[in-house]
Amino acid sequence: MKRQNKSKPKLLIIVLFQNLLNEEPYYAKNPAPPLPGILLAALTPSNVEVEVLHEMVRPINYNTDADFIAISFMDYLSPHAYEVASRFRAMGKVVIGGGKFASTFPDEVEPYFDSICVGEAHKVWTQMVNDLLTGRLKKRYEADLAPDLNDIPAPRYDLVESKYFTPIVTEASRGCPHPCTYCQLNIKRAPYRTRPVEDVIRDLTNTKGLPFIKRKTAMILDNNLGGSLTNAKNLLREIAKLKFWAIGAQYSIECLRDNEYVELLSKANCRMSFLGMESLNEESLRDVEKKQNKVEEYKEFFHKLNKKGILTFTGFMFALDEDTPEYYETLPQKLEEVGVNVILPSISIPIYGTPLHKKMVDENRIVDNDITHYEGDHVLFRHKHLTEEQIYYYYEKVIKIFYSKKNILKRWWKFILIQTFDGSIKEYLLKTVLGSVIYFKLSIFQRHHAQERVFDKRRNIKTLKSSIKETEINEKAA
Repeated sequence: MKRQNKSKPKLLIIVLFQNLLNEEPYYAKNPAPPLPGILLAALTPSNVEVEVLHEMVRPINYNTDADFIAISFMDYLSPHAYEVASRFRAMGKVVIGGGKFASTFPDEVEPYFDSICVGEAHKVWTQMVNDLLTGRLKKRYEADLAPDLNDIPAPRYDLVESKYFTPIVTEASRGCPHPCTYCQLNIKRAPYRTRPVEDVIRDLTNTKGLPFIKRKTAMILDNNLGGSLTNAKNLLREIAKLKFWAIGAQYSIECLRDNEYVELLSKANCRMSFLGMESLNEESLRDVEKKQNKVEEYKEFFHKLNKKGILTFTGFMFALDEDTPEYYETLPQKLEEVGVNVILPSISIPIYGTPLHKKMVDENRIVDNDITHYEGDHVLFRHKHLTEEQIYYYYEKVIKIFYSKKNILKRWWKFILIQTFDGSIKEYLLKTVLGSVIYFKLSIFQRHHAQERVFDKRRNIKTLKSSIKETEINEKAA
């Protein structure tokens, strides 16, 4: 990217996602960017030029003309983050680290950076930048555990790469009121907080300079939009006035017990809801303290959303402790019966610091401490009822059945037929077309991810292990 103003110092904000090197960006199919980079850019004082690089869609430019580097990363990317920071520091760049992992384990992260941001950046970032510019940068800046969410500026959508179809992303709240033992939010629990509705609406209308089509969709990236139903309803009423073609939102399944909330989602033109379904095994849900989910309600709730033309995109975890072979043998049929449209599958992750991780450590069941494997594609612990091979076997079997071409088409047709006709023909057709596009993009991506990143990788590992074992046997024989 060309230097816009050589009289200003330049900050490059990098949001890590994978080590792309010179590869084609694997996650370029994602429709929307993460929030941290463009929010940090908005918090940066105007006397600094800013560039945001999402590794999700383009490789890191080590030849950047930026004077300073800020890196945001998640736990499983921490070794990659340390390598990136080391490379830039060797070039004489000042490098700042931040994100959830840095905030949770600052003592581990701090040695790899010139400075780290611990906690939510909006209360300390301006001071960090000012100290950086005046040569007084400290090794660590710590925000309060749960600062208020007032006066957060609108994200810098103008800095989002053109590869993203939906650059408009924001948040209406932070945190979640539920104690699920696997969730990173429960390493250091903070109270659920909401932003002023008018601030969120300001974010969603901060679209100057964006192409027309990119001003018509948006994503609300809360961990749980419905943590306060009163606030969520007030926000949805205001969003409805903006006449988006489509919005996406994430919230807990129990919010769907409130019919008014569902109706307001529909009026706001919500076309996709991400929900933490996680399991169809009631015992497994109880074991991870996800007591807000009731399996017997899934079918009713998903049907309710589909009638409004709202797709259900649900998180789904394999290898929860109470899962059994018998459960997995019937799982493909049960998934069809509850009527979920798209699932985001992952193998259970005992994330460092969570109650689930502590439980696994106390029971001496962790078998893989390589943090780069803590991304949902690896078996990391000894299961109560399943071998490692069984977990991979059922993961592959269930996903292959769920994402077979036949079943993808069957679920799409069911989704089209179930929608109620309301409003004008134009509105109905727009709803149907957008829902179909989102459905096929999500389904094809999840099918591709499982094939390329899980099934094939697993087979390659097995082949390598067999080769090593055969070599060892031959050497002993010789």
